[in-house]
Amino acid sequence: MKRPLFITGTFLGLVGGAFLLMNSLPGCRPGTTKTVVTGDAASKVYVKPGTHDEFYNLVSGGFSGQLAVYGLPSGRLFREVPVFSVDAETGWGFSEETKGMLTTSHGFIPWDDSHHPELSQTEGVPDGKWCFINGNNTPRIALIDLGTFRTTSIIEIPNSAGNHSSPFTTGNSEYVVAGTRFSVPIGDESQRDVPINTYKENFKGTVSFIHPDPETGKMNIAFQIKTPGVNFDLSHAGKGPSEGWFFFSCYNTEQAYSLLEVNASQRDKDFVMAVNWKFAEQLASEGKGTRVPGKHHSNWWNERTHSSETTVYEDVLQLDPAEYPGLLYFMPCPKSPHGCDVDPTGNYIVGSGKLAALLPVFKFEKIQKAIEAKDFEGEFAGIPVLKYESVLHGEVKKPGLGPLHTEFDAQGNAYTSMFVSSEIVKWNVESLEILDRVPTYYSIGHLCVPGGDSKKPWGKYVIAYNKITKDRYLPTGPELTQSAQLYSIDGEKMELLLDFPTTGEPHYAQAIPADLVKPHEVKFFKIEENEHPYVAKGEKETKVERKGKEVHVWMTSIRSHFAPDNIEGVKLGDEVYFHVTNLEQDWDVPHGFAIKGANNAELLIMPGETQTLKWVPSRVGIWPMYCTDFCSALHQEMSGYVRVSPANSNVELNAYTVSVDAEL
Repeated sequence: MKRPLFITGTFLGLVGGAFLLMNSLPGCRPGTTKTVVTGDAASKVYVKPGTHDEFYNLVSGGFSGQLAVYGLPSGRLFREVPVFSVDAETGWGFSEETKGMLTTSHGFIPWDDSHHPELSQTEGVPDGKWCFINGNNTPRIALIDLGTFRTTSIIEIPNSAGNHSSPFTTGNSEYVVAGTRFSVPIGDESQRDVPINTYKENFKGTVSFIHPDPETGKMNIAFQIKTPGVNFDLSHAGKGPSEGWFFFSCYNTEQAYSLLEVNASQRDKDFVMAVNWKFAEQLASEGKGTRVPGKHHSNWWNERTHSSETTVYEDVLQLDPAEYPGLLYFMPCPKSPHGCDVDPTGNYIVGSGKLAALLPVFKFEKIQKAIEAKDFEGEFAGIPVLKYESVLHGEVKKPGLGPLHTEFDAQGNAYTSMFVSSEIVKWNVESLEILDRVPTYYSIGHLCVPGGDSKKPWGKYVIAYNKITKDRYLPTGPELTQSAQLYSIDGEKMELLLDFPTTGEPHYAQAIPADLVKPHEVKFFKIEENEHPYVAKGEKETKVERKGKEVHVWMTSIRSHFAPDNIEGVKLGDEVYFHVTNLEQDWDVPHGFAIKGANNAELLIMPGETQTLKWVPSRVGIWPMYCTDFCSALHQEMSGYVRVSPANSNVELNAYTVSVDAEL
């Protein structure tokens, strides 16, 4: 939970206006929850023991770098999926197989800042196959397989500085799109080493179109579009009549490079950028554009070898809109827009200027007519700027203060989060009439309606993701838990049903019916399909080998022992690799593996899987190893020993398991 160190006069004015607005709107800030929570709220979120939640809620972990999975309507946390940050619970980033997933052109990066989950789609509707999420700090996009709830692919984005503006999918997940948060100089080293105060002359942005292979999930960058030097925020793809277009909110059209809090808030309007991605795709397929330097890693998890694979690319195809008019257009939007959202029909695009006291709604048909008629009010950095009045459907007047993000239901209504006035506002997309408003606690950022950014909203709920919680939960020191709130939208009025704490700092989230995800579920990995180079498919295949200073142990685990469970002949200075195969073929019987003195983590090995822990012993002696994940009544007995001898020892390398009969 991050709080500002100081606030500007502009922001103070907004806050003052917020209090005036809240005092003038009935029920906008109740003294207690009793004014907004009805007596039957508990029954609406109750999921009785033995039954399942109706929806999965996939929530960004923010500064944790991970993805959290909750159930709705219960608000129960099911698991945190390791993505960009190392995870000691699962061994992600610690095992030899997973380390490669976190490699980049900067080396091994064990952390990132994850903001925006995005579900894969088929014909504009979430299909339950994949979930994408961004790494904001070291620009990356990850793909999580919703069959295993594991990260399958991570691609680094070159020529990008800060990857907040991502990931956003096209209607059939042909592309996952990412815009740079910060513009910087791009090109070779000589082009990048320039004075900061040459921002207007030398700083550029990019929008990257990333193609995930529909069978494997491997990702590659199909092409990039170079853009003027501004900051990009949220985006959504067109649908229906606007299919083939992308719409990005962008700010800092002042092209400021210092104290952006003030200097990037001077203009009354910034822009929404309209991208003709079908035209860009055509140009790329015709061999147009230029390959420019852009070293990046594409990491992929091979389910057959249970290991990561990395491809390193040295360049990327880039399209310059100066050479191909018609790629990009700007539409004026009230200042500092955050959200840029397309309604289910694809006819309307909503901009959310977070420093504005209105919501502009653009109409795609008008955008096309303005482009055809060259109805421009000028240009910005060589890109045509469409006339605001020519593309505007209308403005939602006085909706609240600090509009950030909008999602939709299937009845033509929109729901917008208001950061400053801490509320959700419901309004009609066609008539622009405000229909309802409900308070949140406190400072809502994003919100989510299941399917609310797609062609098929499932509605039923809107979930608020709040930045500050204050008195909502038991205090736990200076850092309070982050917060989500579940509201019913079944009726004319929104109804608060539930608060639930969240991990990390939640930014965006998506929700999908559980019935679309559960059919893809993988319960265990088939041992006969395991192609790991160090797999032991039975205890007869276990062994130990020395390769110079490396000692490799082919090991198995099954309830409730390791084989081998005694290893001798390891010497000080050796690197020991425990390749542990879980022989179980029953659902939900993982085994853990850890050894005393290891300076990394445990392994958590799923049924049928092989994973490797590297251990460098630091002292001579006997070192216990054991199972870290409860597996049976004899879990405590699932252990063994490794003998480490001096470097000059003549102890023969040997690994064995002693049966009871042999002991007797």
